[in-house]
Order: sequence, then C-alpha cells, then structure tokens
Amino acid sequence: MNLRQFCNETLSDSPAPGGGSVAALMGALGASLGGMVANLSAGKRGWEEKIQLFSDWAVKAQQLKDELLFLVDEDTAAFNQVMSAFGLPKESAEEKTARSAAIQAATKYAAEVPLRVMQTASRSYELLEKMAAEGNPASLSDVGVGLLATRACIDGAALNVRINLGSLKDEKVKNELSNKVKTVVNGSRSDFDRINQVVEKKLG
Repeated sequence: MNLRQFCNETLSDSPAPGGGSVAALMGALGASLGGMVANLSAGKRGWEEKIQLFSDWAVKAQQLKDELLFLVDEDTAAFNQVMSAFGLPKESAEEKTARSAAIQAATKYAAEVPLRVMQTASRSYELLEKMAAEGNPASLSDVGVGLLATRACIDGAALNVRINLGSLKDEKVKNELSNKVKTVVNGSRSDFDRINQVVEKKLG
C-alpha cells in the first residue's frame, strides 16, 4: 500500500493495521528523518572531511528504516495469526486444547513483535543524538521531529505489548516481557530527554 492507502485501511473498520503497525511506521519515519539529516550533512558545502562520517550514519538509518518497515507488516501478520487461532474448531476436548495452545502461542508472538519494534526504534536515538550534536544546523527541527516520532513509536509499541500480555497465561513469560518493556521505555525517556535538551538549546 502507498501512504494514502495505508491510512485509509487504518481508518476503516478492519482491525489491522492498527496501533502496533502505526507505531512501527512512526519509528521508521523517525529513523528516516535522522538519515535525511545525515545525507544533508554529508552534502553540506565546507564539510567535505565529514562526508564518510555522515554517509555511515545514513547507511545505519537506512537499515533501521528497513527493519521497522518490515515490522509494520509483521505486526499485522501477528494480529491475523491470533484471529486465525480463535477461529480454530472447538468441538472436542482435543480441539479445545489445540485451539487454546494456538491462541497462547499466537498471542505471545503478537506481544514479541511490538517489543522488537521498541528495541529496534531505540537504536535510532544514537543516530538522532549524533545529528543533533553534529548535523547540519538548518535541519535541527527535522532531528526534533524524528526524536518525537521515535519516542511515540516506543511508547505506542509498549501499549501493544501490554495489551497482549493481558491474555497470556504463562506468568514467567509475562514477567519477562513486561520487564523488557519497562527497560526499553525507561531508556527511551532518558535518551529522549537528553537529546531533546540539545535540540531545544540549539533552537533557542
């Protein structure tokens, strides 16, 4: 889908793509903005000695963007797996047992995908911090928007992990995933605050 089609499908009464895919897309946009600043900085007149530095960061941004775009679709696929598991037959005791196991496995994966989104997007902070500190100053607002998109991605994906955890019966798995979410969210807030201070100070 192109961007308009994606928004139209999100707006429709179909349950997917939903918040998880949208969160991943925000993360992809955040990484893309960081990469844009890197590319603009590499081409800035008088900064020829920094071309390799910024080019390397642009490549990293490309990789992050690709990973997050993959997860946009993967989140929708994970949701569809959950729906498919709920649609399994449940007449006999064996069918009920198999259906329950399939639902739990699909739900676990549906929680793991947005966690991957969070972990991937959190790697964009290093890129954005470098661009805030050393990138083309004319693109500082782009760094700021990328920063906001990255934070929104991580916080949004965290909500999608948590809503799936509510349906998991394995307490050990729930606790493990919950602790990972808290770690990434806390790290994200710390990184965001630190980098945002640089952006705000430079903007004046």
